[in-house]
Amino acid sequence: MRIGEIAALVGVTSRAIRHYHHIGLLPEPGRRANGYRAYSVRDAVVLARIRRLTELGLGLDEVRDVLADDAGRELVEVLVELDADLARQENEIREQRRRLARLLDGPVSAEEPVSPALAELLGAAPATDSPMAAKDREHLVLLDTTGVGSEVYAALRPLAEDPAVHALYERLDALAAAPLDDPRIVPLAADLAAAVPDEVLAAIPGGPVLTGVGQALLDDYAPAQAEVVRRVMAALTARVAERGTG
Repeated sequence: MRIGEIAALVGVTSRAIRHYHHIGLLPEPGRRANGYRAYSVRDAVVLARIRRLTELGLGLDEVRDVLADDAGRELVEVLVELDADLARQENEIREQRRRLARLLDGPVSAEEPVSPALAELLGAAPATDSPMAAKDREHLVLLDTTGVGSEVYAALRPLAEDPAVHALYERLDALAAAPLDDPRIVPLAADLAAAVPDEVLAAIPGGPVLTGVGQALLDDYAPAQAEVVRRVMAALTARVAERGTG
């Protein structure tokens, strides 16, 4: 048989057969005087086996291992491993679908996928048109990509549900165009820091530390608003230190 004939018989492409030859998976057959490959029935049997194994999900390296063992002992081992891998993928797909279902049913759009824990936190917060609340939401979504623990979100939930916190957002919104010496900065920072319960601080690994990322977040605020947030961070850091020495 020529390459096109064996390809049609087994149901693969000539290109696939040439690739199998190239990687040494299928031995090159002898050639006729005209230079064309001459395939035998044995070649077709081996090629059909390669096709069946790849359709089961085996990679070409795994197929090579199976073909190398004439007794077929390795085939059972490989298929058991493949079955376990497929089971793992099924579990992952189920979890992904559950997560998608929560996102589609909740307040977070599919264009902004977040962890289930953060989705629950955002769902607990009442609707608001506060720019600072929207910015906090953006920062939480960014934080979510770092794999922050769900205990942080659980600790934040009382804040998300507290109407008094949304009044603080409105006061922060009002500082969008304020100068750095605005007299509202100091009392607002104190009220914001006081609103953060100890449970939130305890859930944050290492406490509130102003790293390079934290500085970048501050730069995302207007100057007076950034000063409020900076003062809040300083007050919370001092609170953590006092609790550690107390």
